[in-house]
Amino acid sequence: MTYSFWTCALLVAYTYLLYPCVLFIVYALSQARADLRYLSGRRERRRLALGDGELPAVTFVIPAYNEEVNAVKTVESLLQQDYPNMEIIFVDDGSKDETYTRVEKAFLHVPNVHVYTKPNGGKASALNYGVQLSMTPFVVCIDADTQLKSDAVSLLMKKFFAVEKGSRRQVGAVAGNVKVGNEINMITRWQSIEYITAQNFDRRAFDLLNCITVVPGAIGAFRKDAIVEAGLFATDTLAEDCDLTMRLLRAGYRVTNCTEAISYTEAPETLRMFLKQRFRWSFGVMQSFWKHRDACFNPRYGNFGMIALPNILIFQMVLPFLAPLADLVLAISLIAAGLHVVDAGVLQIVWYYLIFTAVDIAGAAIAFAFEKERYRKLWWMLPQRFVYRQLMYYILIKSLRRAMKGELQDWGKLKRTGNVKQMAVS
Repeated sequence: MTYSFWTCALLVAYTYLLYPCVLFIVYALSQARADLRYLSGRRERRRLALGDGELPAVTFVIPAYNEEVNAVKTVESLLQQDYPNMEIIFVDDGSKDETYTRVEKAFLHVPNVHVYTKPNGGKASALNYGVQLSMTPFVVCIDADTQLKSDAVSLLMKKFFAVEKGSRRQVGAVAGNVKVGNEINMITRWQSIEYITAQNFDRRAFDLLNCITVVPGAIGAFRKDAIVEAGLFATDTLAEDCDLTMRLLRAGYRVTNCTEAISYTEAPETLRMFLKQRFRWSFGVMQSFWKHRDACFNPRYGNFGMIALPNILIFQMVLPFLAPLADLVLAISLIAAGLHVVDAGVLQIVWYYLIFTAVDIAGAAIAFAFEKERYRKLWWMLPQRFVYRQLMYYILIKSLRRAMKGELQDWGKLKRTGNVKQMAVS
């Protein structure tokens, strides 16, 4: 029992303790190094001071399928952007509801909003349709259930023109900061914590290493020429945003992060919808990894091949698949303790598990500090640790099983409620 426990405990430590610590150390040391170089005068940045008339034109591309609940509000939030030179292309991908009709009617007389419909072909095909119709050098792709803060686009565009002197890499894409806008129950609060402590915090660290693997569909800005050079969005995966990001990195572009550019998305509000969405994400990342497996541990591709892809392989596929053994050992130990006299060994197991939990929460608090979030959300991590993680195990196992069979491209459509808070985007 002791040997099994420590074997599983090491797996848990790597997955839920070591990995966040490594990310934080990389981020903190890199940021400190950058600050010191700036203060010593050895680091210079060339920022373009552009007037409103000189700002490069931007096209929003919004792919939509059965989004009648949210689509109009999403376009309205874009029209409130403080960026002066933009147009909006809304692409209805053969919806079966009133999505196209409602959006066309609402913005029929708005000159910079263009509404199109096409036969159903999947999200990637809808994105490509909009990108090819755009006539601007930059495009911002967002989901039809998403609302942006009014300064989001201005902040994203600054990243394209904040170029470090001497850099050979052209910025090809900028990832925004996605937050949950409908924290109405436990499952959405858990997702909010995950966005803050995992997805957004990871991007902060990987930005410094130029190995961000996902520019999120909820808010991502791209240089149009880079998308075309990379071959547009691919239709052969369930994670078209992840696959395109990887191809941009392989093509030599820099993919950066803008934590200040905030979008609020509608997270699934039921367990069934949550599992459906996360299966799509998990399986899509596996598909993208497999497509780019030749770059894994290949120094030719820099940090993308030596850090980002191994990170997916180890921390998103292998260790999470084995880590449930530690939870099983704890459960068996506690049951055994209930049937017999509690000895020092069982108490030690419980003690170390509590330490792991405390460190996990401490790491989350650091992420909350970076994101300037309210710390009272951290209380939801306690039930999350014993339920949410097990749900992710189920999704991972299901994804691995489906990976052996193949999967057709589809939208993975979710039921929408329109509960994203308007106050969040004011």
